[in-house]
Amino acid sequence: MWSPTELRVVPRVAAASVAAWLESAHGITRHLATPIAEVDMGSIRAADGLEWQAERIIVCSGSDLKTLFPDVLASSGLRLCKLQMLRTVAQDAAAQGGVQQDAHIASGLTLRLYTSFGHCPSLQKVKQRVAAENPLLDRYGIHVMATRSDNGEFILGDSHEYDDEISPFDKAEIDEMILAELQKIIQLHDWTIKERWHGVYAKHASLPIFEAEPQPNLHVCVGPGGAGMTMSFGLADRSWNRWTGK
Repeated sequence: MWSPTELRVVPRVAAASVAAWLESAHGITRHLATPIAEVDMGSIRAADGLEWQAERIIVCSGSDLKTLFPDVLASSGLRLCKLQMLRTVAQDAAAQGGVQQDAHIASGLTLRLYTSFGHCPSLQKVKQRVAAENPLLDRYGIHVMATRSDNGEFILGDSHEYDDEISPFDKAEIDEMILAELQKIIQLHDWTIKERWHGVYAKHASLPIFEAEPQPNLHVCVGPGGAGMTMSFGLADRSWNRWTGK
């Protein structure tokens, strides 16, 4: 699939750059490492005792569904999802025969996990085949994707474990299955893994994001899931325009 608007960024660079731009261009004040313990009727209180008053408050609490408005989030339909990811060492372009893989790669396993493909008439047969060939792919919600960084390293993923299945300990079995499936569809000169990590995010089964307004001018926006990095700016723009009546 090809898109003229396709864009790839380095998350570590992009997140810091956006935050720095907000400070320099718009006078935004950031408070890092400042967990918010309570929000109520225009008042915000941090765990260290700092307090602020605000005309409009937006709560984007990520995977923390217990601290702020736990009753609202408990009935929201949100689930926690853990994924495991890997990063290879930089690839030697000469050793690759001069071939530089710039496209984002995903295998047919991806069709099983995203609702955009739900209308495909042959999808059920694909799911049945995968379940018969390797049921562990379904157990751990594994589909595979690969994207090349500017320095020649490849980011590889991923898996999906939910709720009570989530553990702080990563499973070597999951990493091995991800690599085995990727080795069927892409060629790398060096499959040495430089970094391994996991993330936990909140997602909703049917909504692009969960929104609620438990108090006047207090907006709870949680759970864009794995699409958050792609859709977050569009969701923010749409929500802000709606709240302000534009």
